[in-house]
Amino acid sequence: MNRVRVGRRGWTRVGPGGPGVDGASAAVELLLVTPLILGVIAVIVFGGRVWVARQAVASSAAEAARTASIARTAAQARSGAAAGAAQTLADQDVHCLTQTVQVDLTGFTAPVGTPASVSATVTCVVDLADLAVPGIPGRQTVTATMTSPLDTYRARSTR
Repeated sequence: MNRVRVGRRGWTRVGPGGPGVDGASAAVELLLVTPLILGVIAVIVFGGRVWVARQAVASSAAEAARTASIARTAAQARSGAAAGAAQTLADQDVHCLTQTVQVDLTGFTAPVGTPASVSATVTCVVDLADLAVPGIPGRQTVTATMTSPLDTYRARSTR
């Protein structure tokens, strides 16, 4: 509890640590806590950006698999899946340093009337170098795989 003491120079505020100590200790505490607070904020931003990238890559893989599953031929499925994945990432404003789309088209070899599916795997290397915080990597690789069924009674072509 602060006390007021009257001396020769007038009123003086006296804290628990003596006169004039209160203001300096607050400045030192702020100086010590600031790097910790900035570090926590950087980790939250890093986690948020990686989470958004994971969601975008998963959505991109789902779009690639869906686009491949409605194609008439395996060649159309491969090109459509790559275009659909790229467009989905662009729509969600995720910029990949490198992006790969691998499509499993073995379902196109199954005879008509047999249930089959197509899988798409999207890999994106996300650039995080702009965070520039020690201990946080400059890039993060995010991968997602999704599967979509082929129409059981539609003609399929492996070309």
